Amino acid sequence: MDLEAVRTFVAVAETGQFQRASVDLALTQQAVSKRVAVLERELGVRLFARTPRGAELTIDGQAFLPHARELLRAAERAVASVRAGRRPLRVDVLNSRGAASGLMRGFHRAHPEVELDVLMMFDIKAAVAAIRSGAIDASFRAVVAPGRPLPEDIVSVRVLDEPLQLLTGPRHALARARSVSVAELAGHRIWMPGIVPGTEWAAYYDDLVAEFGLAIEATGPNFGSDALLDTIADTPALATFMSEQTRLVWPAGHGLRRIPVTGPTPVYPHSLLWHRDNPHPALVALRAHLAATGTGHDAAGTWRPGWVLPR
Repeated sequence: MDLEAVRTFVAVAETGQFQRASVDLALTQQAVSKRVAVLERELGVRLFARTPRGAELTIDGQAFLPHARELLRAAERAVASVRAGRRPLRVDVLNSRGAASGLMRGFHRAHPEVELDVLMMFDIKAAVAAIRSGAIDASFRAVVAPGRPLPEDIVSVRVLDEPLQLLTGPRHALARARSVSVAELAGHRIWMPGIVPGTEWAAYYDDLVAEFGLAIEATGPNFGSDALLDTIADTPALATFMSEQTRLVWPAGHGLRRIPVTGPTPVYPHSLLWHRDNPHPALVALRAHLAATGTGHDAAGTWRPGWVLPR
């Protein structure tokens, strides 16, 4: 159904005259009559009866009028839902407990007027495809795994280098250490069942193992963070890596220890990805917020993978 014909019908119904409707719509009276005639043919009924006073709605016209108005309101809502600045800013974070989620909470506190949709997408390929299609506006990622360059229309800016920490149970050999060097971790079993081959974080830990000769085990099913914490608490021979800003809560009896890693400190590089032609004004605000609150990159005493990372 032609919405312009419906709009013309409503204008005639509200003014009671084809001539007055043509003035309101900036159309010729002939064009108004033609649109109404097309709509009447499509509906198979007469909508107006011409009288000396103008145009009066027929019984069918009276029945159609409230539905016509609702059609126009629905069209306005549909346009508003995708108009830049009128729909929520859609941002992908890897998980709800990580640093990227914390960055978005900080942005929300600074800009409560911005409506947000925060999603969680597992795969970077899916995230990049969603950015290119417009399904999301931005994604927090570790850029890409080596050998997978971003498409030319995707922009990436590094926003946070997040230090890694060692998480141990109370009976682990390193549990009493205030900090631990990377060299001291050689020979200790570091268990990370959440590593998935082919992901950007798998590539990160592959580089970490190759650089420092660590033993990282990804064996066994991944039952989530609660099961991981239970196992680390109960198994003196196991430890795991945890990002500094990952929010975790465990039972008091677990006695878990979060120990800074030094000499150098491995940092996980978070970047924000978006499409270079994305016009959403809240995306500009998000980028400005991250630039103002971000930490320094390549700080002295830190290590990151040898990937080519944007600044």
